[in-house]
Amino acid sequence: MDAKTSSADLSSEAGSDVEAKGARRSRVSGIDRALQVIDYLYETGAPSGAYAIAKAVKAPLSTIYVIIDDLVEKNMLARNADGSIWLGARLYHYGLAYARSLDFMSVATHEMHDLCREAGETVQVCGRDGDYMLVLAMADGPSHYQVASRVGTRVPLNWTASGRLLVGHLPEAERIELFKRCARTSPTGRAEIDARTLSDSAGKAFEERLSIQVAESDYAVACIASPVCDRSGECVATISIVLPEQKVVSDGNHYTEHVRASAQRIEKLMGWRNH
Repeated sequence: MDAKTSSADLSSEAGSDVEAKGARRSRVSGIDRALQVIDYLYETGAPSGAYAIAKAVKAPLSTIYVIIDDLVEKNMLARNADGSIWLGARLYHYGLAYARSLDFMSVATHEMHDLCREAGETVQVCGRDGDYMLVLAMADGPSHYQVASRVGTRVPLNWTASGRLLVGHLPEAERIELFKRCARTSPTGRAEIDARTLSDSAGKAFEERLSIQVAESDYAVACIASPVCDRSGECVATISIVLPEQKVVSDGNHYTEHVRASAQRIEKLMGWRNH
């Protein structure tokens, strides 16, 4: 009888422990909530109100108000005159410190400026951010031609030459599933959205170390990109020339040679050319 009672007590205690652990896991910590707020602003790319943030992250409005006030006080967030919230100066300083610590960005940025002078056009270094291509660095060309995508711009992978290269090293099945999930119609309506076609073009572009996009994301804008691959052969970034559409048609070979050579120099300086 005592043994049975003891077993029952132990089972009850074990159940209570499991429930307690589950409850602890179900609660979201303050730092997780803060990151949810910051991530939401980063992903939407625009200032937002507390109500919209609370709704998006599925948190009580009162909780979000407290977190926002705390982050604003610490300069992690900034409150605009209309009451909307945006990323704060402290995050910018953290980003600068992080960028300085990256050998790759130092090498790539130096090469980006060299290519800008050689080609006489705007040059960008881009990376992948989930289902998006992200502009990591940019050097404006000497002409008055304005490029809409600036540092920090995120666009769907299927809109750009760089986007396709960034996933070109993936297995075919993985590329197809990725494009099925993330392919979007572009503002010009010229970006390919068929997953299999995108997968084929991404694989081919990666093998040829060259991807060209003409007026797929922006009207009259073209992009010529080449992949920067690490030791394992994965595309970790791209370097690209952004220029008016007519220049690609008239003198495309001139630019393709420059951009391929720049990508190879970055790999060589990083010690990645043995992949």
